Amino acid sequence: MQNELIDSFGRKHDYLRISLTDRCNLRCFYCMPEEGIDICNKSEIMTFEEIIGISKIFVSKGVNKIRLTGGEPFYRRDVNLILEELAKLPVDLRITTNGVNLHKHIAVLKENNIKKINVSLDSLNPDKFKTITRFSVFNKVIDNINLLLNEGFEVKVNMVVMNGINDNEVIDFIEWTQHKPLHVRFIEFMPFNGNKWEWKKIVPYKKMMKEVENKFSLEQVVRISDRPNDTSVNYKIKNFEGTFAFINSVTQPFCGTCNRIRLTADGKLKNCLFSSTESDLLTAYRKGKDIYPVIEHSIG
Repeated sequence: MQNELIDSFGRKHDYLRISLTDRCNLRCFYCMPEEGIDICNKSEIMTFEEIIGISKIFVSKGVNKIRLTGGEPFYRRDVNLILEELAKLPVDLRITTNGVNLHKHIAVLKENNIKKINVSLDSLNPDKFKTITRFSVFNKVIDNINLLLNEGFEVKVNMVVMNGINDNEVIDFIEWTQHKPLHVRFIEFMPFNGNKWEWKKIVPYKKMMKEVENKFSLEQVVRISDRPNDTSVNYKIKNFEGTFAFINSVTQPFCGTCNRIRLTADGKLKNCLFSSTESDLLTAYRKGKDIYPVIEHSIG
């Protein structure tokens, strides 16, 4: 039995993204339909022990990076216990959050050396933020981003760019990196169930880049070398503290270098964000069965 998860295209999958919950304390319209979504029963969600146990199996098969997501991971009551236990594994542990309740968890993040935090923020305008998220917590998120920076965390800000909604803020986000070591990433609007996705709502990378070049001289825009398995095309403005990047999931898919495995909150394995099929790990795990054959088949 091999100790690496390699698919039929020869790609090694060593990056596990775990959704801790399908619940969230925001209602971003591009993520959650106005009528809401079907929420799993508590009994269907992986317990603390199941998350740790399943994670250890993946780590034994070569996973060296784990990112905790949601919903909103900090919405889960035992998130600090999960962080503490996963931090004991030989992995690069990271978390993606909407930032609303980050201030309550700074201590546990620092104690467990979890330094890389992604924060979702789609507007620097409080009114527009409220329109997108349906909540008035803009100042909380901004304060928590500044708190992270002051405490020495590496912060990436993820902005989903939508035509006619926030596409006029791309330059504002880049200018935000002038005096702050922020890493801003512009994400193309992606299709999900119920988010009323249309091609005309996408702002393509080339269009955003043209806007950047119109604002800054070509000498100022510096291309940064991408790392292996990067999903982003990375840049910075000369002499700015931070950087910016584009994640072009729709117009320039990066499937060829994908190394990601996705585990849903109810213990289903998805080998692609857009996959219409899932492999049930949790049911087998609860029955005491060896789940590695299921993992191996799905990844393969």
